[in-house]
Amino acid sequence: MTISTIQLNDTQRQQLIEAARKVRENAYVPFSHYQVGAALLTPDGDIFTGCNVENSAYGSTICAERTAVVKAVSEGVRQFTAGAVMTRDGGSPCGACRQVMFEFAPDMLVILVDEAGKIHYEGSLRELLPLGFRLDQE
Repeated sequence: MTISTIQLNDTQRQQLIEAARKVRENAYVPFSHYQVGAALLTPDGDIFTGCNVENSAYGSTICAERTAVVKAVSEGVRQFTAGAVMTRDGGSPCGACRQVMFEFAPDMLVILVDEAGKIHYEGSLRELLPLGFRLDQE
């Protein structure tokens, strides 16, 4: 596991996980029944959340992580320090979500947690998306 250069204190970590847990309850998942909640922390301490929303036209489904990013960007926020994703089993974001998050915060800390509160991963987004790409390659 790659250690992120961004560190959270216990209070920040719990607030982020709780925000992901709470928004997960709003997931619209009539097909997969797999609820996902995501919460993104900004450098200013604000938290943007999102849940997955499925659709009868499966390709129109949007994941929780991208929902949170889109909400933040629509409010003028484009920087994130950390994110928490809660699923029933601590599942990891899909490739599209990893790329969308990487676009804005390649160095963010990512926490993957299950519905019982067990952390399955806490580390770098760069580890979750090796060789990710952006217009301003570093």
